[in-house]
Amino acid sequence: MNETKTNINWYPGHMTKTKRKMQESLKLVDAVAEIVDARLPLSSRNPDFDNMFSNKPRMIILNKCDIANPEKTKKWTEFYKKQNFVVLTTDCKNNKGSKSFIPLVKDLLKEKIEKNKKRGLINKSVRVMIVGIPNVGKSSFINNLVKGRKAKVEDRPGVTRGNQWFTLDQNVELLDTPGVLWPKFDDQNVAQKLAFCGAIKDQVVDIEDLASKFLIFLNSNYKQNIIDRYKLTEEFLNDENITGYDILKEVAKKRGMLLSKGEVNTERAAETVLDEFRAAKLGRITLDEIPENFRN
Repeated sequence: MNETKTNINWYPGHMTKTKRKMQESLKLVDAVAEIVDARLPLSSRNPDFDNMFSNKPRMIILNKCDIANPEKTKKWTEFYKKQNFVVLTTDCKNNKGSKSFIPLVKDLLKEKIEKNKKRGLINKSVRVMIVGIPNVGKSSFINNLVKGRKAKVEDRPGVTRGNQWFTLDQNVELLDTPGVLWPKFDDQNVAQKLAFCGAIKDQVVDIEDLASKFLIFLNSNYKQNIIDRYKLTEEFLNDENITGYDILKEVAKKRGMLLSKGEVNTERAAETVLDEFRAAKLGRITLDEIPENFRN
């Protein structure tokens, strides 16, 4: 197999409708909280959101921080704070970080809350729209927030189907929205990273090509993780002519993934590599770097 430059574009038709619903619902909320994958702090952000939500106070929630590189998560947290976002890091799998959400919302909307008090609306709820691309953990985040509470789920006038309201305590309400991508990936590096993490369905990509590209990334940035997980040698990985497919074949051999006549099953190996990355069995990995023009 030759490694190819496969273009990735996946934009189901319902996402256009979802985006329209979000825009219609903006008038109902006071702020927007965007959940991103901490392994992809930049690539998992929908570039359309900056224009859509520019007139609302905004929060960035770096979710899945338990499987991202912790040092890089710290750098990305500071990066977004410098962009004037309120930033929250969460590990929804272990219910860590979500308790800070309500205090941060109240700080983000303190002017709004103060104005309501002056108008005599002391207990008036503030409303936050939860947005993000598919597979960043929006549902898990909301489930952590409503667990143990009487979460009120209802359809409200002006909110079209597909959106759900959740009432938390302390006068905070959430509007959950479906995950939405953007129509065209101008940067295929971004598309590949999204595919690595499963935000784009495996069925619409060449899985062996995708895994080969991922292994090249790992070999350049997390070589020891490959050595530890797949028992490959540093000498083999340091070959300047090595390709991602070469590494994939070696993984298949090490795992005994063989077809008839002794051929290696690279498709099965590709699925294994990507599944193990997504399950954090390859270690805590962050795929995005701070843009050079923002580095200190």
